[in-house]
Amino acid sequence: MPQAFNPPLKIGLTGGIGSGKSTVCKLFSAFSIPIIDADIIAREIVAPGQAALAQIQLTFGNILLADGTLDRKKLGQIIFADPAKKQCLENILHPLIYQRLKTQAAAQLSPYVILAIPLLFETDMTDLVDRILVIDCPETLQLQRVKQRDQLDDDQIQRIIASQSSREERLGRADDIIDNSKSTAELAEQVKNLHNLYLSLI
Repeated sequence: MPQAFNPPLKIGLTGGIGSGKSTVCKLFSAFSIPIIDADIIAREIVAPGQAALAQIQLTFGNILLADGTLDRKKLGQIIFADPAKKQCLENILHPLIYQRLKTQAAAQLSPYVILAIPLLFETDMTDLVDRILVIDCPETLQLQRVKQRDQLDDDQIQRIIASQSSREERLGRADDIIDNSKSTAELAEQVKNLHNLYLSLI
């Protein structure tokens, strides 16, 4: 039976769009470290039959696709046109995401767990984690990666970057930083070093 670490050390992994959070998560998972992803939870809690989806319908009207799933595009247009409605949606979703992150983290048997929370600072979830790991790279690299991945234009990407915490704020609040502007081998070495550090903190 595996040794239980109760509770496991909770590492909050965050970074701007295109910084390489998913890549870093895969490298940590190669060490058999659980990854709990806030974006996955956010999709799960608005699935058909979930209470959050019903609450969104009550608040925003009929925004379902023909198959009964959430029309994300339509909802996105509504909330980005009206900050008050964006806040309303966040009030529905964020407490549920927070609670599920907390519950899933507590259930892990590993020495530490990665909580991947892209908007860790923006959603004020920092008290959920024990240490903050920021994945960092220059903004020019963010632009390049997102353009290749999502086929967005520069203006769209800049608006997303502007809506997130600044690079300076993220770095200033980090306990640990991974520089993801280097080679794949150097990135893997940084993850290995942090893995060993986190094990030493248990």
